[in-house]
Amino acid sequence: MADRRNSLPFEPRRSEEGTKSKSKRSASQPKSSQPIPKPVANRMARRVAIATGIPSIMGMGVFVGSYFLVSRQIMDVPPGITLLGSGGFFLLGLGGLSYGVLSASWEQDAGSLLGFEHIKPNIQRMRKSMRSQKQS
Repeated sequence: MADRRNSLPFEPRRSEEGTKSKSKRSASQPKSSQPIPKPVANRMARRVAIATGIPSIMGMGVFVGSYFLVSRQIMDVPPGITLLGSGGFFLLGLGGLSYGVLSASWEQDAGSLLGFEHIKPNIQRMRKSMRSQKQS
């Protein structure tokens, strides 16, 4: 017997009545998909806040640290080094947005602390969803 589980909100819907016309399907199903479950959304928000917040604070800290070093005449920090350092941390924070969303578990259990095991399945689900939207 086939395993019957509820699909996740971003997974493409499998149509058991594949012969139905597109107009009948769109009339019975709303355009927008199911909302993200509250525990999953909280998990994503927490991961995004950490994965973007820490690098962003560090990026601002580069400016503060450079100012401190130059104003106290401890070290002459070239402006380019300050720019590259802070820009690198801000780019790391930008990558943290994607990591925070893709590493969150969509199952009931929260998963591991870092969530690396959820990235690959979530990317595959996202690709399937985008392919099914292109086809319909």
